[in-house]
Amino acid sequence: MMMLRIYAFIFGLLFVSSSRALSAEIKNADCDAWVTDTVRVTDSKRADTDIKGVQYSSPQEAAAALEAKRRMPFLAGVSISTDLCGAIMAACTPYGQYEAAARLNLRGRYFPVFEMGVGVSNHTNDATDLHYKVHSPYYRIGLDYNVAKNVRAQGRIFVGVRYAFSTYKFDVDGPDMVDPVYGGNVPFSYHGVRGTNHWGEAVFGLEARVWGILHLGWSIRYRMRFYNKRTIVDNSWYVPGYGKNDTHAIGGTFNVVVDI
Repeated sequence: MMMLRIYAFIFGLLFVSSSRALSAEIKNADCDAWVTDTVRVTDSKRADTDIKGVQYSSPQEAAAALEAKRRMPFLAGVSISTDLCGAIMAACTPYGQYEAAARLNLRGRYFPVFEMGVGVSNHTNDATDLHYKVHSPYYRIGLDYNVAKNVRAQGRIFVGVRYAFSTYKFDVDGPDMVDPVYGGNVPFSYHGVRGTNHWGEAVFGLEARVWGILHLGWSIRYRMRFYNKRTIVDNSWYVPGYGKNDTHAIGGTFNVVVDI
């Protein structure tokens, strides 16, 4: 029941931010269409063109002025963000992460991003009575592309990719094992076991400005493992930043973004 409430809360946050992003994109698309429609010759005998009250001598000059107004600088901004979804998971589920990111805005289209965080788990499996514990960092680097028509719109629609890796240490403890040769109990306790994973991510996300420099957004991520280092106890149960250790995984974020 607790898990259902957590997922319902996260879904509600995603729904609200998605609605804001899509409505902002539609609103700005309509506004952009209205401005474009004003770029016209006002009379068959006149070559003057009027864009929001500014007179130009020709349609070409007006179109060039509109294009210059739309064009964004190469470095259009820098932002930092944090992921609320991972923090909620860390507090209420068997594993989660605390994550922050830094991102560049290049002409409103390209967004190089660096993400780093700490993956945490302190969980006992009820079926096997194995206890797993980890508290280690992970890193991602990648690029998002804004596919929204108007790069100046308050809402953004992203597709992107990430390369990620984590080198971590974990502890695993369980019930004593019986030695099949000599008999007697053998403790099952391994601490400081080192693991390494590399993976890639395909990203889709939405983002909307809610007030001033504050944005909210979410992303869905498909993760594919490239490399997994087997350990003395075979595979680790959880990989920081990735999730349960498998060949692929689905994840997501809910981001609070601040422009600086």
